[in-house]
Amino acid sequence: MVDSQATAAAAKAAIGKLGGGFMISREAKAVSERAGLAGRAMYFRGRCGVLGEVDADVVRSAVAFFPAGHVRANWEAGRSLPVDKAVELYAEACHAWGRRRLGSFDGAARLAELLERVAAEAEVAGAPLFAGWRAVPLPDDAPARATQLMHVLRELRGGLHAVAVLAEGLTPLQAMLLESHESPLGDMPGEAMARFFEWPEPYPVPGPELAGARARAEELTDRLMAPAFAVLDEAESAELTDLLGEARAVAG
Repeated sequence: MVDSQATAAAAKAAIGKLGGGFMISREAKAVSERAGLAGRAMYFRGRCGVLGEVDADVVRSAVAFFPAGHVRANWEAGRSLPVDKAVELYAEACHAWGRRRLGSFDGAARLAELLERVAAEAEVAGAPLFAGWRAVPLPDDAPARATQLMHVLRELRGGLHAVAVLAEGLTPLQAMLLESHESPLGDMPGEAMARFFEWPEPYPVPGPELAGARARAEELTDRLMAPAFAVLDEAESAELTDLLGEARAVAG
C-alpha cells in the first residue's frame, strides 16, 4: 500500500528549493528590471498576479507568511504592470531558470510527467495561488515544464501549510521563528527567515509549548498534501522521489 503522506514529506524539500529557486535568480532580476519594478514589487506582482487585479488584502490572504504592510507596499508599487503581463514575465523567469539549471537533466521529461499528474489531481481548496498557477499554460520543453510544475506544487504546499499553522493556533510569525527553514537561499534560522520576510523586530520568543504545535502543523501539512500524491502507485512514488533527488543534485 502506498504511503502518500510519506511521499509528500519526502518530496517537499526538493520541490521547495527547485520550485522557488527562480524567485531569487538572475532571471527574476532581469524581468524585474525590464518591467521597471524595484524591490519585491515584481515578486508579488508576478507570483500573485494569478489572483487578478485585487486589493492587497486578497494577496495577503494568499501569502500569509509576509507582514501585511510589506505586502501592501509592494503590491501597490507594482500596479503599473498589468497582472497578466506580470505573470507572463514571472513564468518566463521560471522557465529560463529551469533551462539553465536542469537543461542537462535527462529525467526532466519523466519528472514533469509525474508532477503534472499530481498537480492535476490536487484539490484547490485553501491554496489559491496553486489554483491560479495550475491554470497557467505549461511550456513544451522538459526542463522548463518540470520547473513550472514544481513551482505549482510549491504553491500548493505553501497554501496548505498556512492552513495547518493557523489550525494549530500559531501565527505565521510564530511558526517561522520556531525552527530553521530550508529555502532557496539555503538553511535559515527562524529569526533570519523572519528578517528576510521583513517582519519588524524585535521578535517574540515562542514558548516551548508552541514547539509541539509547530511540529503538528508540519505533519498536518504532509497529511493535507497526501491526497494529491495518491494518484501515484508505489513504484511511481519511489520514482518521483528519486527523480527529485537527482534534479536537486543537477541543479546544485
